[in-house]
Amino acid sequence: MAATTFSNSHANGPSSSAPDAAEIRRRVHHDADVVIVGAGVLGCALAATLGRQGRSVLLLEASLKEPDRIVGELLQPGGVEALEKLGLRDCLEGIDAILTEGYYVAYLGEPVTIPYPAQSPGAPLPEGRSFHHGRFVMKLREAAGACPNVTIVETKVTDLITCSHTKQVLGVKSVTKEAKDCYFGQLTVVADGYASKFRKQYHPHTPKVRSKFWGLELIDAELPQPHYGHVLLNPNSPPVLVYQIGARETRILCDIPENLPSASVKNGGVKGHLRNTVLPSLPKCIQPSFAAALDRGQLRSMPNSFLASSTNKTPGLIMLGDALNMRHPLTGGGMTVALNDVVILRDLLSPEQVPKFSNTALVLKQLSVFHWRRKMGASVINILAQALYSLFAADDVNLRALQRGCFQYFQIGMHRQPVSMLGGMLKKPQILFAHFFTVAFLSLWMILRESPLYKLPVTLVRCALVFWAACVVIIPYMVTEAFC
Repeated sequence: MAATTFSNSHANGPSSSAPDAAEIRRRVHHDADVVIVGAGVLGCALAATLGRQGRSVLLLEASLKEPDRIVGELLQPGGVEALEKLGLRDCLEGIDAILTEGYYVAYLGEPVTIPYPAQSPGAPLPEGRSFHHGRFVMKLREAAGACPNVTIVETKVTDLITCSHTKQVLGVKSVTKEAKDCYFGQLTVVADGYASKFRKQYHPHTPKVRSKFWGLELIDAELPQPHYGHVLLNPNSPPVLVYQIGARETRILCDIPENLPSASVKNGGVKGHLRNTVLPSLPKCIQPSFAAALDRGQLRSMPNSFLASSTNKTPGLIMLGDALNMRHPLTGGGMTVALNDVVILRDLLSPEQVPKFSNTALVLKQLSVFHWRRKMGASVINILAQALYSLFAADDVNLRALQRGCFQYFQIGMHRQPVSMLGGMLKKPQILFAHFFTVAFLSLWMILRESPLYKLPVTLVRCALVFWAACVVIIPYMVTEAFC
């Protein structure tokens, strides 16, 4: 039984027979230069990019219906810039995307507004976009399908095909409408998302999950600061994110760690936590739409995972996107990392650098370069996401002291570089390290300032514990990013 295929085989100038032959090879013989598993954000962007470079691409996806998920809805300015570099900026048009200008952070109801800063004097202010995830993906699929060298196939990939002697990945096995199928490529890209079915076999690390985001869609919500992502902090409960995703729709994500007492069964479970703890803590202008959404009961959840990246060492295989590397979605950096990865791969795997993907040794060499080159930007977003989550979801007195210091840091105006890193525009891990420990020392100063002199010995011990907590929060992630 033939798979459902979607392709664009328009003639390309006078040598139209070559693209036509390649399209027939993909559609009939299921053979291409590249097989990409997963037509999500990364898979589509990579397919369009490689196709425009003249590569023959098969893009495989289990379902071509519009995806419906509660994360992947905020694209940072660094991701918008990557889209522009890839020639895919128009994928943000016609999807009711909302301009995002920065962050609104509230601590115990006291707010601070943090706009994205211009990256140089006279430069325009950076802009992010927030939207329904599925609409963005459908536009990317449309862009990929419009490329003459790309064929999109609706089929469920079940396994990878490997050579028994060399262990090189040769393609994939799949099932199309209950019929078994195979697709072959000189290079196979696995980009099948956070729940990748192939990660365990080819990735040395395992995702670590500390909490889940529980999401609701608010209708006609009134936000304290339109066009800003809202981070609502309370020392007694995990963080809450709020951002507009359409003209009338607003997403609210409530972080709920495992074994949170206020979300226990005796306290009414997740709904009890949302109604009894989250609802009263929200800005009053949001409460009516939140209560209405809670009454509608359309709650959905998503695990919040961390997965360190790893060098792609399997011949014929690349793992990318959430299959390769994940961070807490608190800072909305996932799509920005993914699209910047495509920008780097576009250059490293260009026909000038790698004439044929059949040259496995050369491809692996370029993938090693890719692993370390991507870290400059990805590491900043990964570390920042994990560190901020530890502070914003503070569950002990030392972390709460750091949380308070972080908010004070923002209040005194020290947010230009931190928000530039969060937005994927400033890619310098050493600057992140410096800012984090400046926050730590500010937190210690606040403790010393508020403590009476006669308690100095106890206060110094407290300061030592807070500083140790800061080290525990950030250093393991910095070591992981530096050496993995």
